[in-house]
Amino acid sequence: MTESSSTTSSPGSSPVVVVTGANGLVGARTVEALVERGASVRAVVRRAGTAPDLAGVEEHVGDFFDPDLAETVVQGADAVVTTVHPMGSDLETQHRIAVEGTPVLARAARDAGVTRLVHVSTAAVYDRSPEAGDVDEESPLVGEDGGDYPVTKLATDRALAEVDGLTTVLLRPPAILGAGETSVWNTLRPAQVRDDESARSAHPDATFPWVHVDDLAAVAADLAAGRIPSGSDPATGPVEGGCTPLNVTGERATQRDYLGTVTGALGVDPVWEDGPTWTGRFSADRAHAWGWAPQVGLTQALSEIDAGLRG
Repeated sequence: MTESSSTTSSPGSSPVVVVTGANGLVGARTVEALVERGASVRAVVRRAGTAPDLAGVEEHVGDFFDPDLAETVVQGADAVVTTVHPMGSDLETQHRIAVEGTPVLARAARDAGVTRLVHVSTAAVYDRSPEAGDVDEESPLVGEDGGDYPVTKLATDRALAEVDGLTTVLLRPPAILGAGETSVWNTLRPAQVRDDESARSAHPDATFPWVHVDDLAAVAADLAAGRIPSGSDPATGPVEGGCTPLNVTGERATQRDYLGTVTGALGVDPVWEDGPTWTGRFSADRAHAWGWAPQVGLTQALSEIDAGLRG
């Protein structure tokens, strides 16, 4: 494990927040949002020189689940935000890094006196089969046949829930929209649609729950910076000393909105399917009750996709 520093925060500044995957789409935006809120950030990345180059950001290089790095980076911190999951990797890799690795950092944080952990999970942990209705934090979860990514994300959530002594929030975003080379929905999925005809098929009325990365980063930063107070009721805030899931989503959208935008920008035809599909609502009522509201509307989010693909 090695460590390097970009810009070091001034002594006594508060809060101090650790962010893993700080060079990724969500991690980098979360670092920026924390700096905007006056936090000092310890940005954990695997390659030197890839953390956001911002005042108040200290870069730490290595694997976040390395016990030595984990113990070092959490000393004196107030909160930890974890954003790393090797999506697209084989099952063994996802399990080793996410399910086994993330609790290593959580336990180190707990032992160092860190009070809050914010983990970026996913809405994919919920059952969204055609017969499922509206989805909130109490809805049924996927089974063991739900796919490598949802199953390992859910297993990570459950492993973190077993780490006592922390106030943990499991952020569960659906499709994360926002420009970036590693953006699944703005860059990687459209590339599949361009190159593979089979990726152009969807039911036009299927619900397409989404959230913009800037809105996701905002709630992650507010939670980590302590702007959303803990309590005893998940209806009003994170449960003190407990593990509370929190759904975040933008306004209602369908596959006609998303896939129609992508295919239109690429100049290819979508293939609209018929038959049963999930048309329920993905609820962010709990997040709204905590004081969060998305700032990026559907028109803006789709316009970013269109502009990026046409540019």
